[in-house]
Amino acid sequence: MNFETLEYNVEGHILTLRLNRPDRMNAFTTPMAHELVAAIDAADADDDIRAIVTTGNGKAFCAGADLGGGSSTFDYDEKPDNAQDPTAAPRDTGGRVTLRLFQCTKPVIGAINGAAVGIGATMTLPMDIRLASERARFGFVFARRGIVPEAASSWFLPRVVGISQALEWCMRGHVFGADEALAGGLVKAVYPEDQLLPAAYAIANEIAENTAPVSVALTRQLMWRMLGEDHPMAAHKLDSRGVYFRGKQADAQEGVMSFLEKRPANFNDKPSQDMPEFYPWWEEPQYD
Repeated sequence: MNFETLEYNVEGHILTLRLNRPDRMNAFTTPMAHELVAAIDAADADDDIRAIVTTGNGKAFCAGADLGGGSSTFDYDEKPDNAQDPTAAPRDTGGRVTLRLFQCTKPVIGAINGAAVGIGATMTLPMDIRLASERARFGFVFARRGIVPEAASSWFLPRVVGISQALEWCMRGHVFGADEALAGGLVKAVYPEDQLLPAAYAIANEIAENTAPVSVALTRQLMWRMLGEDHPMAAHKLDSRGVYFRGKQADAQEGVMSFLEKRPANFNDKPSQDMPEFYPWWEEPQYD
């Protein structure tokens, strides 16, 4: 696929999605937001893609919102979604991206190769695994810009790193290194620059070569959406449905037989057409 602000490349079963404005340190723009949503739409529709690795071209991952608009950068003239409500506001573009990542059926691995500041940091939060290079820098700098955390990060960040760490990073608004990100639980591991993508691809390939795509898609949504439930009974009901319906599908038979026959599994169920009957459960009336 051809994009202006992204590179979209599929090799094997892995999509590499590169932010591609290196002359602006991959600074985030509205066109980039639209293209990121379109890229995830395309990935979800392509059953050959089993994992996504996201990184940046050049020396940065994403240095934040493009501040080329000067002092009016965050002064939106766009008409609010609910024009009848005087307190309404247009939805921020970063939030549209993170919500689309949240809904993705493919596992997303962030290979954070450099500066990830503002939206550059918050867009990584709904990614499932985050790895960083030694030269990566992070910053939830919103209070230093006179705004507040965006891209649904007030929901995501405390769930990823805990409320105390999330508050400290957002209230201080400082830029910090990969070691602090690792200690705070934001990233899984830190690598020398030349080892970052190989490490990301190793994880992506293990998922792609050994797991059932429908099972991965369901697991991803079960894990994320259970974070909002207040009792394990909600998880018990849903994973019971998952085991019951998946147990009737071909992948479950293949998973057992490949184990007994000591051979690699060949999973053929597809997320685009073989999701169980109860999916997406959050659209049922009890989840309104």
